Amino acid sequence: MKAVILAAGRGTRMRDLTKELPKPMLKVRGKPILEHIIEGLKPAGILEFCIITGFRADIVEGYFGSGSNLGVSIQYVRQIVQDGTGKAPELAKEFAGNDPFLLTYGDILVDPGTYRQMIDRYRSSDFDGVIAVTRGEDVSKGGLNFFDADFCLKRVVEKPSPEQVRQYQKEGLIRANEPVWYNAGIYIFKPLLFQFTSKLEKSSRGEYELTDAVNQIVEAGFKLAGLKIADRWVDVRDPDVLAALEAESEL
Repeated sequence: MKAVILAAGRGTRMRDLTKELPKPMLKVRGKPILEHIIEGLKPAGILEFCIITGFRADIVEGYFGSGSNLGVSIQYVRQIVQDGTGKAPELAKEFAGNDPFLLTYGDILVDPGTYRQMIDRYRSSDFDGVIAVTRGEDVSKGGLNFFDADFCLKRVVEKPSPEQVRQYQKEGLIRANEPVWYNAGIYIFKPLLFQFTSKLEKSSRGEYELTDAVNQIVEAGFKLAGLKIADRWVDVRDPDVLAALEAESEL
C-alpha cells in the first residue's frame, strides 16, 4: 500500500512559528512532524509516499529529497491554490494508480500500530476504504461520525449546530454516556475516491471539503469501515499542543 500526506497548508494557528515554515515541518522532539509520520508508516509496510506540498514547498522537498535517507521513496506534487482538503488528494491520482492508499493530514500523530490496524481492518472484508476515528466529548467540534451496527460509516457531519445535535439526540444517534466519534484525519481509500472529489462543489466555508466526498461515497453505496483509535492520537493544531508534546518524556 502507498501513502499520501497532505502538507500544503501554512498552519495559521501556529502564529509566528509558521511564518516561514510549513506546520508539518515543525519539530517534535528533534524531528519534523512529517518525519514522525513517515517513520510510523514504515513498520506497516508502506514505503512509497506522495507528499502534497504548498506553502514553502521548497523546505519540505529540500529536507526529505527522494526519501532515500529514510529508506523510502517520496514523490511531491504542489498544490498551487490551497482551496480545501477535498481537491488536494486529486493531485496524487497518478501516483495512486489502481492501488488503495492511506491518506493522512500532515499534522496528525498516532502510535505507529494504528496504521497497521487500519490496513488489517481494510483487508478484513470487502471494504472500499477505512476512516479512523477517535473518542470525543464536545459534539460541536470536529467531524462527527455516525456508524451502523458493523461500525461502517453512515455519515459525517462537520461541527454540527445545536439544532442538529438535538435532532441527532432525538433520533438516538447521540446517546447520553456513550462516546461520539470524531474524524481522526487518517483514511484508506480505493482510487474510486477521485470519482467523487472531481465533482465536489465548494462548501459554505468557501472550500472543497474531503468529508463531502466521504459522504457521497457512502451515499453511493460504497462501504467505508470505521477504525477506533485505541492508542494516542494528537492533532498538532496550535503552540500549546506542540509545547505539551515537547514536554513529554517520549512521543
